[in-house]
Amino acid sequence: MRLVFAGTPAFAAAALAALHAAGHSISLVLTQPDRPAGRGLHPTASAVKQLARELGLAVEQPRTLRDPQTAQRLAASAPEAMIVAAYGLILPPDVLRVPRLGCINIHASLLPRWRGAAPIQRALLAGDAETGISIMQMDEGLDTGPVLLREAIAICEDDTAGTLHERLAALGAKLIVRALERPHAAQPQDDALATYAAKIEKREARVDWREPALLNARKVRAFDPVPGAATIYRTQPLKIWKARAVQGTGMEPGTVMAADASGITVACGEGALHISELQRAGGKRVTAQAFLAGCAIAAGERLGE
Repeated sequence: MRLVFAGTPAFAAAALAALHAAGHSISLVLTQPDRPAGRGLHPTASAVKQLARELGLAVEQPRTLRDPQTAQRLAASAPEAMIVAAYGLILPPDVLRVPRLGCINIHASLLPRWRGAAPIQRALLAGDAETGISIMQMDEGLDTGPVLLREAIAICEDDTAGTLHERLAALGAKLIVRALERPHAAQPQDDALATYAAKIEKREARVDWREPALLNARKVRAFDPVPGAATIYRTQPLKIWKARAVQGTGMEPGTVMAADASGITVACGEGALHISELQRAGGKRVTAQAFLAGCAIAAGERLGE
C-alpha cells in the first residue's frame, strides 16, 4: 500500500520500521522540526527522521499542517492512507481528506480511556491494571474516531513509563501492519467513558509527601525516564528513580524514618515511601546504598520544601 507516515519519537519509529519491513511503499515521512537536545542543546533529528534517512525515505518537517500548500504536497504524493503515531501536530480537515482510505492513528491506550498527549503516564498515575494500543480511524476530534483494532496488555507492578513505552511501541508496530492487511470494521467509541490524558507538566513530577505513599510510588514510575520524580534534600534537587509504598508510622510527611543499605524510607500522608534508587543534582543514578556511602542521611531529617 502507498502510504504517508507522520510521527516523531521512538514510539513512532517502531511503527515506521514495521511498515517498511512489511513491504509498504512510503512515499513521504512527516516529522517534527529538529529540536535542541543534549548538554550542548544542538539541533537533533527526531527518531523518525533518523530512521527515514537510513531507509532512504523522503522527509519533510513542516511547523504546521495548516498551510494549504502542505495538503497539496501530500496530495501530490498520492497516498492510499496516512499513518500517524505520536506526531505532535494537529491534522486539519483538508489533510484528513487527502488519503483515499483516510488517516489512521496508533494510540497508546485502550480508547476511549486516555485520549490525549500522555496516555502512558496517565495510566500509571491512575493505577490502571491494563493499557494497550488502539488503531483508530482519525476524525476532526481529539482521538475520538472509531477504533479498527485494539489489544490490551497488563501493567506490571514494576512497569515505568519507559518500559511500558517500549512494550506499547512494539505492540503498535505489530497492530498497524495487521490493520493494513485487510479491512476491519470500525467500532465507534463511547464518549461517556472517555478520559483525558493531559500533557505532562514538569511541576507534576514534584513529590508531595503529604500525599499517600501509593500515589507517590506511581509518580516515580510514571515519570521515569522523563522528567523524573523529584524532591528537595538540603536545599538541593533530588530525583527518585525506584521506590515502593510500605507501611508508615504516623510521622510527619517528608520525615526520614530509616536509611540503610536496603533503602531510604520516608513518611507520607498515608504510609511511607521506600526509596531504593535515586540521584543527586549533577550526579549519577545510583542505588540507595551507593548514595548513602557518599551522603549520610539520618532518621529524623526532612525531604521536601
